Amino acid sequence: MAKLTLDRILQSQGFGSRKYCRELIEDGEVAVNGEVVDNYRATPDTDKLMLTLFDEQWEYREHVYIALNKPPNFECSRKPSHHPGVLTILPEQFTWRDVQPVGRLDHDTTGLLLMSDDGSFIHAQSSPKRHVPKVYAATTAEPVTEALIAQLKAGVQLHDEPAPLAASRCSQLGEHLLEIVLEQGKYHQVKRMLAAAGNHCSALRRTAIGGLQLNALALEEGEWCYLDAAQMALLVPEQG
Repeated sequence: MAKLTLDRILQSQGFGSRKYCRELIEDGEVAVNGEVVDNYRATPDTDKLMLTLFDEQWEYREHVYIALNKPPNFECSRKPSHHPGVLTILPEQFTWRDVQPVGRLDHDTTGLLLMSDDGSFIHAQSSPKRHVPKVYAATTAEPVTEALIAQLKAGVQLHDEPAPLAASRCSQLGEHLLEIVLEQGKYHQVKRMLAAAGNHCSALRRTAIGGLQLNALALEEGEWCYLDAAQMALLVPEQG
């Protein structure tokens, strides 16, 4: 495979158009592994490549895999309509390189959200065929009861679904707090299931995807991190 020229490398990392990246390089604004390079035709090895632009370092990544602790009142859309989009939380480079949310959380739902520019990864994580469990902490308007949990486990009928939808697991965490695990990923599923079961969801937080726990990432609301190989492996469903 032919090596990428430095201007194409910068473009692939989201630093702007190819013309703009060439200008940055020719103006001496780009360092490769600590040394300024002003030739945009240079073809540095991308393995462990570290770029420095405007006194900030960026490791070259063919694709980015990001975990965000989503705050409330942000939309999981590249074209938000009523609230800011989650991409505004990330550096501008990620918008240029077409980073997208993996699935969606409602604007008022908080917690673990994956984002990437790898289309295959996004498709695989979003596919209902993979049965990736998603764990939510739901605050309820009415007290949690054993009957409510039993109903959610058995399945509730939603208006636009051909068959009842059931939680994979469900347990009580507090008087008005339950943990619910879903694999289907239907629109507003937790909120609609609770409503169908005779309760109401007043707050919702996603705490895990597969084996990837939000608490283990130690992210405050609005903070994000790259996922490493070990964390990515936790997103693969266990084979039973």
